[in-house]
Amino acid sequence: MKSLQYVTVGEAPRIVEVPKPKPGPGQVLLKVTAAGVCHSDEFIMSLPEEVVMTRWPVPFILGHEGAGIVAELGEGASGVAVGDSVLVYGPWGCGRCSYCLKGDEMLCPVAVKEKIAPPGLGSPGAMAEYMIVDSPRHLVQLGDLDPVASVSLTDAALTPYHAIKTSLSKLGAGSTVVVIGAGGLGHMAIQILKAISGATVIALDISPEKRAFALEMGADYAFDSNPAAVASVKDLTGGVGANVVLDFVGMQATVDLMPQLVAPGGDVQLIGIGNGVLPIRFEGLPFDTNFRGPYWGALPELVEVVEMARRGQIKVEFEAFSLDDGAVAYERLHEGTLRGRAVLVP
Repeated sequence: MKSLQYVTVGEAPRIVEVPKPKPGPGQVLLKVTAAGVCHSDEFIMSLPEEVVMTRWPVPFILGHEGAGIVAELGEGASGVAVGDSVLVYGPWGCGRCSYCLKGDEMLCPVAVKEKIAPPGLGSPGAMAEYMIVDSPRHLVQLGDLDPVASVSLTDAALTPYHAIKTSLSKLGAGSTVVVIGAGGLGHMAIQILKAISGATVIALDISPEKRAFALEMGADYAFDSNPAAVASVKDLTGGVGANVVLDFVGMQATVDLMPQLVAPGGDVQLIGIGNGVLPIRFEGLPFDTNFRGPYWGALPELVEVVEMARRGQIKVEFEAFSLDDGAVAYERLHEGTLRGRAVLVP
């Protein structure tokens, strides 16, 4: 079968023919219907060889956002049926620890020890004609939702949803939230905030096109993400600052803005993986500010995100590419010219 793989460190991914996989006991074989392209992949492909080979030895099949049709069940697998249209929950855990039993598999402390890895991030991913899912519990029913339009819910919507839920108590009527970065995750965050909070949403982005995009997605205001944005946010909040700041970029320039944007007692959340550093010290942030570094999201939260999409509360903006054009999709991601998310369709 055809697969898109990261083969050589420092080079673009390319198509590689590999045997069609066979599900083992308890596993599920999916015929892939869609695979999402993510900045996490680009981040890994930007790392030096010694780092990549330690955590994600090449070659490997990319794609930690996956959707597919159940094609075959391994011995003992149950809970789904052949022909079901499903999404793949990515951060696989052991299924036994206290984190996993609550649905927080992304925090599983056993996974690394037992060499359990997410698809596309240690296990063969969704950028192929078929993929193996380790357990039926990692599948969420799509029903009649379009898999190409829905596949990015598994990360681009789940990750901001998880972050926003932890700060929801501070996002009631009269509150303000700043969303830094109006790309793949940011445009979903804006929609989620408008659907489940009472906050005024301020989007920051260096791109005029992305700022216009943020307003289309429901942001109340959009400013250039430069130091002048601090004065704009303070003007809108009576000099106090935002109750919550969500940074979906994570570069040093955006991380440096967070302490200046947040109100005392507020939350700052660093979600983007741009390698920016936020010094945590006394008086480094306004008093009583909470810092969080959220990671992905819980399995029950993915079910909730899918329900929001089913109700029309959120919608992924995406551009579709063939599997053969996967390298082009990553180029567009790197250039920052995508509107929302890129999705590969085998």
